Amino acid sequence: MVYLTGDTHGELDRFKCGKLRWLGKRDTVIVLGDFGFVWDGSKKEKKHLDWLRKRPYTLLFLDGCHENYDLLAQYPVEEKFGGKVQALGGNVYHVCRGSVLELEGKSYLCFGGAESQDKEDREDGVNWWPQEMPSDEEYAFCEQNLEQRNWQVDYVLTHDAPSRFLDFTALASGENNRLHLFLDKILLKMQYEKWYFGCYHKDVQLSTKSRCVFCDVVCMGERHAAWRKK
Repeated sequence: MVYLTGDTHGELDRFKCGKLRWLGKRDTVIVLGDFGFVWDGSKKEKKHLDWLRKRPYTLLFLDGCHENYDLLAQYPVEEKFGGKVQALGGNVYHVCRGSVLELEGKSYLCFGGAESQDKEDREDGVNWWPQEMPSDEEYAFCEQNLEQRNWQVDYVLTHDAPSRFLDFTALASGENNRLHLFLDKILLKMQYEKWYFGCYHKDVQLSTKSRCVFCDVVCMGERHAAWRKK
């Protein structure tokens, strides 16, 4: 079974408590960005990452704005699950932006990235990286993959969200950036069943087709069951 959850920010609690602790080798967990376990390269972080590598299930994550992109770039890119991923060892993988994964007979468009709202107070290469925002090549890669699928996928997984989602909620305020506008663009062109995103630290069902996920664990089964962190 495939399960989704929101930002983990380098904390193991989500994996040690609640439903995730009982998952097995046939399961897959996807973190919707701000994974946070590739951040400072400390001994504590390496210990946590080693613990995750030993989980029986497959762990995939999108990137957000709490990733060290210099450290992340050191991991090799490979073709797996129908898309491009970076293997971090064990069953842990970073999903490259624009990849469409095939999991249990369903297609998942994955697109990470977000703009830090406090980037002016951060230091380049220390706690902020310009790579947090997608490149021209990543936008093009995403559109190319959607073209090949006639702009049809089962699910869309992103870290940030289209401005059309944010404009009608209390999730965010301020000016739209290029990523928001790109997600708006593909939103209008795609046919999809459901769209899930993280980033905003809230568990909110926006509509029958869109949902913001933070601490919830969403089971991508027939009933799309959801559990809250316990």
